[in-house]
Amino acid sequence: MLLPFFMFFSRALCDITATVLGCLFLLQSGLTGQWQWLRKPWVLAAAALCALSLISSVHMQNMGAIAQAACLPRLFLITAATENWVLTRNNRRLLLSGVFLLLAVWLISQCWEQYFTGTNLIGAPAWLDGSLTGPFIKPRAGFTFLMLFFPGIMPVVLYALKRRSCVAKLAGVALLLLSVLTMVFIGQRMSTVLMMFGLFLTALMVRQFRWPFVGVILGMIAALISLPLLSPPTYAKLVIKFSDQLQHFSTSDYGQLFKKATIMVLNHPVLGLGMDGFRNFCHLSLQSNVPALVGLPSLESPAPLGCNIHPHNYYLQIATTAGLPGLFAFCALIFFWLRAGWQRLNPIQHSKQAMLLVMCCTVLWPITSTSAFFTFPTAGWIFLFAGWLLAESKANADAPATVNACPISEKQT
Repeated sequence: MLLPFFMFFSRALCDITATVLGCLFLLQSGLTGQWQWLRKPWVLAAAALCALSLISSVHMQNMGAIAQAACLPRLFLITAATENWVLTRNNRRLLLSGVFLLLAVWLISQCWEQYFTGTNLIGAPAWLDGSLTGPFIKPRAGFTFLMLFFPGIMPVVLYALKRRSCVAKLAGVALLLLSVLTMVFIGQRMSTVLMMFGLFLTALMVRQFRWPFVGVILGMIAALISLPLLSPPTYAKLVIKFSDQLQHFSTSDYGQLFKKATIMVLNHPVLGLGMDGFRNFCHLSLQSNVPALVGLPSLESPAPLGCNIHPHNYYLQIATTAGLPGLFAFCALIFFWLRAGWQRLNPIQHSKQAMLLVMCCTVLWPITSTSAFFTFPTAGWIFLFAGWLLAESKANADAPATVNACPISEKQT
């Protein structure tokens, strides 16, 4: 329950907490003799990814990379411990939902305090480009709010929309609009796009949410039109700069990163470059002649371009780390997670499971710019969500079926 708080404020504390959690789970499994979780398909895919990352790191003869690869299983133990031990009880899952809701409300309040007063509670102003930092000093409120929104706020919104009371429905819509407007005024592009993508998935799954989703679209359009007056720096970053990046993506910083990572994968498709392989080799001038074999121009990336500590995409990071076999194991891992979350899903009755599934689909969407996959707090959010989704799915599958769980109108009957 402390892990979300630590991921909110301290990278070191959430790393330590997650590692201790994994060790305690292994101890618990040893004391009880319950090792059945090792035979689950997603665990086998995770083990394959860890093994391939270690083999690649050993092949590169980099001791730092070998040490990182040896510690990689601790991340997957977060998911295993969450699914099989920590969140097996409903009261614990409800408590964790409350933690996410509390943190989300706190972040919203700090964003609007910063917008109206100029500073947040600790006296930090908005970032130089107009981004609201919420309770933080640096502009990372967008990604954090996205992580909190679907598991913390959306179950409350869906519960309010299911109520017969008009007051409850209006309160749910108001909370939804407030959350979306908060994300818009935070001014971080990728987080805003992913939030709308997740809401689109929710509208596909939950019929009662479709008209509120239309209202959200209209509200967002109105907010974007008003941004030049309400927050010119946010408009310049969220609309003008984002549009320019999309129009000239191949020459943008992200396009250069993706190109260099692609060249690395094409040049080392089987073993990859080991842990931190992208950071270790991105400073070099790289060229790949593989596309030329099929009649396409060869890819080139000069030394100064496309270099960073990671390629800003989970799938490219995995591919540069463990090659295409590692990428295949990673995709299999995601498939097993999402398949388990989708089985026997009733979005109306099990809204929390539905929102966790939407969260996992959103955060693991391949066509996006991301933080580093193997570092906290990003890894903490992802592996916690996966374990929470698996635990919620198993609990709902084991629960007795509810009569008329899927509402049918009298006319259809």
